[in-house]
Amino acid sequence: MTDHPELRFGAGLADQPEHWPVSSSEVVHETGRVISVRRDTIDPPGGESFVRDVVVHPGAVGVVALDENNRMLLVRQYRHPVGYKLLEPPAGLLDVQGEQYRLGAERELWEETATKAADWRILVDAFTSPGLTNEAVRIFLARDLSPADESFERLHEEADMETVWAPLIDVVGAVLAGQLQNPILVMGSLATWTALNGPGFDTLRPADSPWPAKDR
Repeated sequence: MTDHPELRFGAGLADQPEHWPVSSSEVVHETGRVISVRRDTIDPPGGESFVRDVVVHPGAVGVVALDENNRMLLVRQYRHPVGYKLLEPPAGLLDVQGEQYRLGAERELWEETATKAADWRILVDAFTSPGLTNEAVRIFLARDLSPADESFERLHEEADMETVWAPLIDVVGAVLAGQLQNPILVMGSLATWTALNGPGFDTLRPADSPWPAKDR
C-alpha cells in the first residue's frame, strides 16, 4: 500500500529553487530576435545524465487594467503561431535592458492602449511552460486609470489592434467556457476575480516586490 501524500498548506505551499549540475551547455539556435535555443546535459543527483533543449526567453509583463466599474481593458491582436486574433490584456516583452518590471508594464499599457494608471499591484507570477522554456511572466493589476497625454505608433501585428472594455465577470465566464485562451488573460482575470471576491485588492503584493524567477 502506498503512503498517503503529505498534506501541505500555508507557508508550505511554495516552489523551491534548485539547480542540478550541467556538464555541458551550448546554444544550438540563435534567432537574433526574441528567443534562442540552448542544449543542456543535466547530471541529476544519483541519476543518469539526460539532455534537454531550453527555449531562452527574456520574460514578459502583462496588465489587468481595471476601471471603477470592474471592467477590463483589452486588446484584440493577431497571433500568427496559433492562427487566432486573441483578446488579451496589454502585455509585452522585458526587452529593455535594466528596465524595472513595473515600468515595463506601464510602458506596455501606454503603448497598446494610450492609458496610464495610478494604482499598481502584483497579481500573479508564472512560468508559462517550465518544461520547455525559462519564460516567466509577471501580471500586474492597474487601477485608477486615465488617458495618457500622447499615443504610441503601433507596427506590424499591433497596427490594427482593437481596444475594448469588457466586464470582469463576463471575461471570467468566457474563460471558463473556453472562449478566451490567452494565458495572461486567463491567469490575470481569474486572479483578479479571486482577489475581488476574496481577500481584496489591498492584500496583493506591492508593485515593486521581488521576483525571484527573474532576479536570480
